[in-house]
Amino acid sequence: MGLSQIDLIVVIVYAIGIFGLAQWVSREKAGHAKDTSDYFLASKSLPWWAIGASLIAANISAEQIVGMAGSGYKIGLAIASYEWMAALTLLIVGKYFLPIFLKNEIYTMPQFLEQRYGRVLPVLMAVFWLALYVFVNLTSIIWLGSIAVHKVAGVDQTAALIGLGGFALLYQLYGGLKAVALTDIVQVTLLVMGGLIVSYLTLDQIGGGQGILAGFHTLATAHPEKFDMILSPDNPFYKDLPGIAVLIGGMWIANLSYWGFNQYIIQRALAAKNLAEAQKGITLAAYLKLLMPVIIVLPGIAAVMLAPNLAVGDEAYPTMLKLLPPGLLGLVFAALVAAIIASTASKINSIGTIFTLDLYAKARGINTRGEQGEGKTGQEKHLVLVGRIVAAVAVVIAILAAKPLIGQSDQAFQFIQEFSGFFTPGITVIFLLGLFWKPATEAGAIVAALTSVLLSFLLKASIPAAWLPDAVNAYLLPFMNRMMFVFLVSLFLAMAVSLLVRGKGNANRVTMEGVTFRTPMVFNVAAIGVVLILIALYATWW
Repeated sequence: MGLSQIDLIVVIVYAIGIFGLAQWVSREKAGHAKDTSDYFLASKSLPWWAIGASLIAANISAEQIVGMAGSGYKIGLAIASYEWMAALTLLIVGKYFLPIFLKNEIYTMPQFLEQRYGRVLPVLMAVFWLALYVFVNLTSIIWLGSIAVHKVAGVDQTAALIGLGGFALLYQLYGGLKAVALTDIVQVTLLVMGGLIVSYLTLDQIGGGQGILAGFHTLATAHPEKFDMILSPDNPFYKDLPGIAVLIGGMWIANLSYWGFNQYIIQRALAAKNLAEAQKGITLAAYLKLLMPVIIVLPGIAAVMLAPNLAVGDEAYPTMLKLLPPGLLGLVFAALVAAIIASTASKINSIGTIFTLDLYAKARGINTRGEQGEGKTGQEKHLVLVGRIVAAVAVVIAILAAKPLIGQSDQAFQFIQEFSGFFTPGITVIFLLGLFWKPATEAGAIVAALTSVLLSFLLKASIPAAWLPDAVNAYLLPFMNRMMFVFLVSLFLAMAVSLLVRGKGNANRVTMEGVTFRTPMVFNVAAIGVVLILIALYATWW
């Protein structure tokens, strides 16, 4: 498969246009040099529409489009729970987490940990996040993106890998977060439009040209097993999505960690003009998450009928693009590339943010919050340069590590979720206790982090274990259930150690003074709408 001349023109116009737009929106006034607030937090001036669009653009990339469509091909609509439950999680983040973060002027997640616990934990977590972002997130995005580019455009996969990483780096290198966030509304619009086109054409073909409703009915009738939202224990994919646990179990641990305490996601909301703008942006992102399965999962399920003999699930989405006529293929391919570039650029910027502000600046004793002056301006310029260098190094590492780490996985999306699940229980415990339980100490938080990793690896290696009852083995086999179990153990140990090992009296510098969890009427109405839609969706496809 390759692109026609008109397709190539569309893609080239997109690439030039989005690159030029990114540089234009991130330009500074004459005489003003970018400082760390400009580069890493978009001058704390993002409006709600940019926050909402940028949250989705940072989240939806090749690992979502290619990976989740692949899981749709293998598992079915049940994989959509990651999207639909994320909408509810976003509302919790907006109502309960953001008021505390913004009131305390939090820029990065390690910074919050330092203000709440002390100096040791944030260094450990900063190193962990950098490793996760480079070796799991960044590698998976550009690897799966290169698969799509190779399948659709016929470009050599290694060349595609280098091209995607290099373009995303250059795209945000000058402008930082502002270049990414203020252009993400274009990226998301293109993504949604392109995804809807693919879904329409696949369903229309299944329906024999009688429209999408006929196609959906045919698909659901021919493969009803693909439309079970809550999988039963006898389902071969129960270990990936263990029944009711997607609603009241381990998926909450993953979602709270990802949407509430994940730098490259929450960074958009932390860069808001104010709390009200951040919360409005969160609601926009929640509604977009409700739409995502139509754009991503449905084409993967449709491929079960249109391409039933695929060897690898992750080939489903690129294969469905073959249905598109010239010109339209270029537009949808540009949408796919837009998602890859936007998410890659977001990861790159967050890697630079954490390394520069939480490790480098602290090690050099540079205060990024002081009053501006000649010496201060010089330090700020230096930190921005460090962030750019780190971004470039991260991209090179990700390109080199992508194939060895991700290349052998049949369902890359599920691989990412399970690997991340070793760490997310501890992260969720640390932040929930830090936000809402005053007695929590750094010793307890470190125990939670270590317990999460060690116990997760132990259970992964030993389950099923002959020395455990069958019922326990059956419960712990799905990684989502293991995540919930590890969360509860880590929570208990963190609380116990916190009560036994007291922290320093001045360790907790996070203030709750002036923090309110009251939300505007527009947020409340939007939240009710999300809940009602979720009830309807799960009631229909339970």
